[in-house]
Amino acid sequence: MENDGIKWIYVAGEKHAATLNLVPGNSVYGEKLVKQDGDEYRLWDPYRSKLAGAMRKGLKGMPIKHGTKVLYLGASTGTTVSHVSDIVGNAGIVFAVEPATRVARELIENVASKRKNVVPVLEDARRPQSYFSVFGKVDVVYCDIAQPDQTEIAITNCQAYLKPGGVMLLVVKTRSIDVTMDPKAVVVQEAKKLEKAGFAVEQIINLEPFDKDHGMIYCVFKP
Repeated sequence: MENDGIKWIYVAGEKHAATLNLVPGNSVYGEKLVKQDGDEYRLWDPYRSKLAGAMRKGLKGMPIKHGTKVLYLGASTGTTVSHVSDIVGNAGIVFAVEPATRVARELIENVASKRKNVVPVLEDARRPQSYFSVFGKVDVVYCDIAQPDQTEIAITNCQAYLKPGGVMLLVVKTRSIDVTMDPKAVVVQEAKKLEKAGFAVEQIINLEPFDKDHGMIYCVFKP
């Protein structure tokens, strides 16, 4: 899964995903910086980032590339956002939605203040109409929020901002939806909701061992 901003690098005999550092010399969350062929890469930890975990588990095609416009729901402190920022480069943009003020402060200080392609949106993902800084349609929606109705929130955001034929990567936190159900059954249940809402589900990934009771759904928006 090579793409412009992602490289697989061997460090001490182990294979790691890494992204071309958009801000050379800057480490966002303590990740290792590695020089190769005159470029600096940031090792991408699959235990710290579900997107890196999904790549390690066989994500069939990375929809985020150089120049991609991304709406990222549940940005948190910006660990994964920073790698997405590396990949899309200055030709792309990441609208990073995070409602928690304390967490968003870290996102702004550590990521958005150093990267012109990250636009922090301090809003609740339940209210996509309140994102005043998001403009136009996006190519990819990435959703990683811990709510019982996380899939419905993701669908509403896609209806507002994802262009037809665009991709959504939905992280399913099964324990936030139903603690009594088998986690794999929860992911299948959420995939069915997406199909009813006009998405073609292309791939379902179990994120263990990187994240317990989590899955990722890769789907294409066909409204």
